[in-house]
Amino acid sequence: MRDLYSVRLYVSICVAVLLLFGAFAFAQPLEIRSPDNNLVITLSCDAQAQGSVAPFWSVTWKGRAIILPSRLGLTLKDGTELGAGMRVSESSTQAHDTTWKPVYGEQSQIRDRYNALDVILKDEHAPGRRLEVIFRAYDEGAAVCYTMPKQEGLDTFTIGKELTQFRFSANHICYPTYMAQSMYETVRLSQVKHECERPLTVAIDDHTYAAVAEARLVDYARMRLQPAAGMQWTLEPDLGSDVQAKAPFATPWRVVMVGESPGGLLEHSYLFLNLNDPCAIDDTSWIKPGKIIREMTISTDGAKACVDFAVERGLQYIEFDTGWYGKEEDPKSDARKPWSSRLDMPEVVRYATEHNIGVWLYVNYAFLKPHFDELLPLYKQWGIRGIKFGFVGVGTQECTAWLHEAVRKAAEQHFMVDVHDEYRPTGYSRTYPNLLAQEGVRGNENMPTAEQNLMLPFTRYLCGAADYTICWYTDRIKTTHAHQLAASVVYYSPLQFLFWYDRPTDYRGELELAFFKAVPTVWDETRVLQGEIGRFIAVARRSGEEWYIGVMNAEKRRSISVPLKFLRPGQPYLADIYADGAPSGENPTAVACLTPRVVRAEGTLQADCAQNGGQAIRLVPVSG
Repeated sequence: MRDLYSVRLYVSICVAVLLLFGAFAFAQPLEIRSPDNNLVITLSCDAQAQGSVAPFWSVTWKGRAIILPSRLGLTLKDGTELGAGMRVSESSTQAHDTTWKPVYGEQSQIRDRYNALDVILKDEHAPGRRLEVIFRAYDEGAAVCYTMPKQEGLDTFTIGKELTQFRFSANHICYPTYMAQSMYETVRLSQVKHECERPLTVAIDDHTYAAVAEARLVDYARMRLQPAAGMQWTLEPDLGSDVQAKAPFATPWRVVMVGESPGGLLEHSYLFLNLNDPCAIDDTSWIKPGKIIREMTISTDGAKACVDFAVERGLQYIEFDTGWYGKEEDPKSDARKPWSSRLDMPEVVRYATEHNIGVWLYVNYAFLKPHFDELLPLYKQWGIRGIKFGFVGVGTQECTAWLHEAVRKAAEQHFMVDVHDEYRPTGYSRTYPNLLAQEGVRGNENMPTAEQNLMLPFTRYLCGAADYTICWYTDRIKTTHAHQLAASVVYYSPLQFLFWYDRPTDYRGELELAFFKAVPTVWDETRVLQGEIGRFIAVARRSGEEWYIGVMNAEKRRSISVPLKFLRPGQPYLADIYADGAPSGENPTAVACLTPRVVRAEGTLQADCAQNGGQAIRLVPVSG
């Protein structure tokens, strides 16, 4: 009897051990590494405080914890929580490595290299319920999105909340703003408030920076960030509305960029493009980036003067901004005709076309949305090249879907687009490159301080082009003129507005404006040479064989080192340097056009910048 009891006990122990081992094996975390092995994404299904199992993800980079185990999942409007009670039922991995050529950009070729982990989660209590989670591990960062496969009883559904979290390991310094056109702050993670804009840059340590962001926002509610209730140093999505969906359905990507420096993040801004679909436009020959000036007199004569100025100063476009069809907020204003008899639009377009200058029109959302389908053929008949959307709705799924549908419709009629006010990009310009630019930035319409200007490259510009509206003659500028020259290199925008508050009659033949005439708006290569958030930056960009360098400075006078090792070895370059004319800063409008000098890759330039100053440099290969 005793032997039989011993046998039964032994068998019971073995079964328990096997069950425990099986459960342990089943719950083993899944891991995917970036191609360079520095970044690791880990997925685990762990017990929550309530006792139910849920998926968690974490991210490390070069052995440093970026995101500690953080919740994943979605909550439907009916209360169903997709994630809780779910375990991994299937998983697969994929290696991807391609190179593609954008229509335009900050570099002429972009490498899209990542390792992916695709996981199917199944509900242990409702086996028919599934949620697919896709992870991508790039050298430049981590990305995760959800896909709702077709499944019985869930053809259509409403997402009420997203459970994705970003839990940091300490109370790091970060740089939030709470509207797309507001000022940036320098605070700790514990001080971040609701409706924090993305990207949010976080300083992990002196050699590790991260940015939480969103990519491929097309038909979904915009994500802002908010503190997760009851969890320290943890952020989660704050969606702009509920999301109506039909399976199969994919959410936008949630992105965590990484870099050894804030400038390293900026160099990797192409990550947003890689997370979007390839170009959907077969013939892109009509999409022409360029420089543009605003026409402010709303008259035929004034517009022709703008065209003449554009030709002389190397600009490609003029734009009629708010007011050309009346007060934009007045429901009686009609963007199908100019309000003033002083403006003969056909004659202006004829004159501009004759001089190879394109015309853009601004239209406020209040008129644009209800009349968009009518405006497109009308503006095409007029010969308009681009449309600037004003005060578009943002945040809700409805607003998001309408805007991107409008961009697609504009592409069908060969219109380029510039979206102003609160819209921020998430990489859609890869799919529809007729979306040249957007605002979503506190630019020179608000005349920010130099310190705010030096926040922008490491925060807002991570996600794409911004329409900063560079100025020259107006006395409202809070920086030196050399700082404004440098901004045309540092601030990327395929449609670069120059002379925003200025008029052609202000021009006095200033020699330094040769830089604005020469500088391109799109690039073959980009390097961030130096930079500290809110203090200074040095950016080098190549167009063909020429290089342009923009150095921007804030706070105090600085001498910023500009190493030239990015130049072609053995090739001499002639450097045209435009520096602060009064290094002490007492005369901010003075620009010194320094004597051209020959430089090589082995050398270094010292940019002596005034307080709130800068320096702009053009490097041209010396032949022979």
